[in-house]
Amino acid sequence: MWMPRLWFQRPSTKEEKSFLSSCQGYNYDEKYVGATSEAPWSADRLDQLKRDGFIINHTRVKVGAGPHAFARAKDKLQNWRHLQLGWASVDPSTPIKVGGKFGIVVHEMVAWLVNPLQIAYLRDGQEEVETTRSSVEQRNEMKPATSRASQAFAFGGGTLRGHLLAGEERFAVEWNEEDDSVWYEILSFSKPAHFLTVAGFPVLRFQQKLFAKHSSEAMIREINNDMPLKG
Repeated sequence: MWMPRLWFQRPSTKEEKSFLSSCQGYNYDEKYVGATSEAPWSADRLDQLKRDGFIINHTRVKVGAGPHAFARAKDKLQNWRHLQLGWASVDPSTPIKVGGKFGIVVHEMVAWLVNPLQIAYLRDGQEEVETTRSSVEQRNEMKPATSRASQAFAFGGGTLRGHLLAGEERFAVEWNEEDDSVWYEILSFSKPAHFLTVAGFPVLRFQQKLFAKHSSEAMIREINNDMPLKG
């Protein structure tokens, strides 16, 4: 059984990169790699995830309106501004590319740890988004699904061996061209990947919710500050 790697001061960029290079392979079933790109999930897919022990977390907040707000939101996501939270962060120089690894550096009381992930997919451009039909409605066949056009930028990070959790997390910004609204979204499914996280999973669940809240607040703050786009 592997043990989490801890640092008693913030790991240097060199230490972080060395650790990430040692983390090989996703720590969750291959059939779920890229699953967050399929959202909104069908009722059957949702049931399958839950049967395999995954907990679903979903946060979606409005961060602005119009193409300029979307451009700013996309720029912030590409530069990891959504994950500069003080107690949790990602090296902002990390490129966002399929197959690229990144680490979420987390300060846990007296120690630091790096949760390793790998980008499973990247979406950039126009897509059809299913609306009006929640997973409950899908299950009960209450109403048909509809779709709308949107501009979106999204990527999904899958957990690697060495991560305390097993699963995938999607970060996305979307411009709904019908009502001009711009949204930031975090969607994940996860379960404990280590015996220590089984015991501490309620704490981790709280931390996940706090992470989503702080990340959403960071995006709203960054976009409203109207910082210039990277040239």
